[in-house]
Amino acid sequence: MSAEREVWREALGVVLATSAYGVSFGALAVASGLDVWQTCVLSLLMFTGGSQFAFVGVFAAGGVAALPSAIASAALLGVRNVAYGMRMSPVVGTTIGRRVAAAHFTIDESTAVAISQRDPRLRRVGFWVTGIGIFIGWNITTLIGALVGDVLGDPKAWGLDAAAAAAFLALLWPRLKERQAIVVGVAAAVVAAALTPFIMPGLPVLVAALVAILVGWFNWLGRVDDSVPGGGEGAR
Repeated sequence: MSAEREVWREALGVVLATSAYGVSFGALAVASGLDVWQTCVLSLLMFTGGSQFAFVGVFAAGGVAALPSAIASAALLGVRNVAYGMRMSPVVGTTIGRRVAAAHFTIDESTAVAISQRDPRLRRVGFWVTGIGIFIGWNITTLIGALVGDVLGDPKAWGLDAAAAAAFLALLWPRLKERQAIVVGVAAAVVAAALTPFIMPGLPVLVAALVAILVGWFNWLGRVDDSVPGGGEGAR
């Protein structure tokens, strides 16, 4: 199998898993008080799963009166996409049109698939296939979930709440080959789990990301490259 074909297969696997989770969002959004069209517009324009779920969660708890809080929660979770955009800037292309288009497709999954590739061309393929694929699939399944939410019942009963997490685990697992990567993964998971009961949803993940930043910055447990005088080699 060619390298590009392998990237397509990896990207489409993530697209299918993440798109399935859109059914859950559509059903929950309608149950929270949004109508079908409002739910679909939210997916079209916001298009970032964590922020969307935060929005409907707060809205469901407080109704129209909680709308400012719902918007603030969604915006807070969307901050991580700014960091993704900085990382993806050299990957997506140099033309203004591509950069503007890429801004809407820069999400957790497209970034994860892109940075898992070593070749710059394959990174671009992974980013665009994943981002565009999920955008199409997510909006289709959002509509389905909104229309059949009452028939579907609790989306968790179908395991749809675990689809996105399973896709991320599949991307992460092959990269856990070095001691530094394993320590970062375990430490970040412990930090996120410990903070979850005490702070706003979404924030534990942002705080846990600081673990990776600190480890990478100081190159803790990283291998030293003896071929480069005074140089070092961090996590790949």
